Amino acid sequence: MSVLTVKSGTPLCLLQDAGRFGVRHLGVTQGGALDWVSMFWANKLLNNPLDAAVIEVTLGGLTLIAETDCCLALAGADLGVLLDERPISPWRSFFVKKGQQLRFIQPVAGARAYLAAPGGFDAPQVLGSCATVGREGLGGLDGAGKALQEGDQLTYSGAAFELHAVPGNLVPNFADPGPLDVVLGAQIGQFSGLSLFDAFNSDWTLDSRADRMGQRLLGPELVYQGKPMISEGIPLGAIQVPPDGQPIILLNDRQTIGGYPRLGALTPLSLTRLAQKLPGSVVRMKAVVQSVAHQQQVAFMQRFG
Repeated sequence: MSVLTVKSGTPLCLLQDAGRFGVRHLGVTQGGALDWVSMFWANKLLNNPLDAAVIEVTLGGLTLIAETDCCLALAGADLGVLLDERPISPWRSFFVKKGQQLRFIQPVAGARAYLAAPGGFDAPQVLGSCATVGREGLGGLDGAGKALQEGDQLTYSGAAFELHAVPGNLVPNFADPGPLDVVLGAQIGQFSGLSLFDAFNSDWTLDSRADRMGQRLLGPELVYQGKPMISEGIPLGAIQVPPDGQPIILLNDRQTIGGYPRLGALTPLSLTRLAQKLPGSVVRMKAVVQSVAHQQQVAFMQRFG
C-alpha cells in the first residue's frame, strides 16, 4: 500500500470519481468530477478505470507528502504544481520519491486539476460512489463529505512503472473562446423573442458567485413570459433563469428538482470547458440539436476505447 499525506488543503480539494447514479429519486445529487474529461485522462495515464477516484484541486492550495516512492498522473488545469522545487506540467505521469512534497500553487491556465494514483485512491463507497458532496455529507475519505485537510492520509494499492503523456493534439485548450453548446429545453418558447436573441448572441460574464452547485452568468436580462412552473427534475448542465433574468448553469452538486424555467442544458463536453474557466471569464452560448450533441459525445468517447 502507498500513502500520500496531506500537509495542507482547502475546502476545494476533494476526492471525486464519476459520481452517484440511480439515486436522484431519493433527493441525492450526482456529485463527481466537474471536468470529467481531465479526470478520464489522469486515470488513463496510469491505466486505471476511467472513473477511479482522483483528487480534484480547484485553484490550488493543496500540499501532499509522499510516504513511499510512487508514480502519479496529473491532468486538467496548470496550477503551478511543484514537486519540491521542480515544476510539474499537467497531462502526464511522473515519478515521486519518498519524502518529496507536491504543491499546487495557483492557476496558470484553467481552474481545476486532477491528480490520479495507480488503481485509484481508496475511499468508502457511499451509495455507489466516493464522490465528495459537502452539502449532503456524502463521500470523501470518511464517507461524510469532508474536504481533504491536514493530516489526512490517502492510500492506494496499485503500481505504475512507465511514464506516459497525453498527445499534444488531444490536450484541451482552456483558452478556447468557442461558444458553449446548449441543447434547448422545454420552456425555450416561453421566453421573449428579444431574450432568445440575447441569450445566444451576447457575451456572458462568469460571476464570482459560483460553486459546485452552479455557475451564475451576468449579462442581458432574460424575460420569461410563461406560467409559473411546478418543480421538475433538473439535469446536469441545466440553464435555469430565476426572476432576476440572470441564468444559472447547474453543475454536479445541484439540487435534484427546481421550479425556474430553463433555456436548455449545456452538453457534457461544454460543461468540462466551463469547469475550467475562472470568475470574470467571458463566454457565449450556441444552440445545438440533441442528435448533434449525442454524436459529438460518442465520437469523443471513442478516443478512450
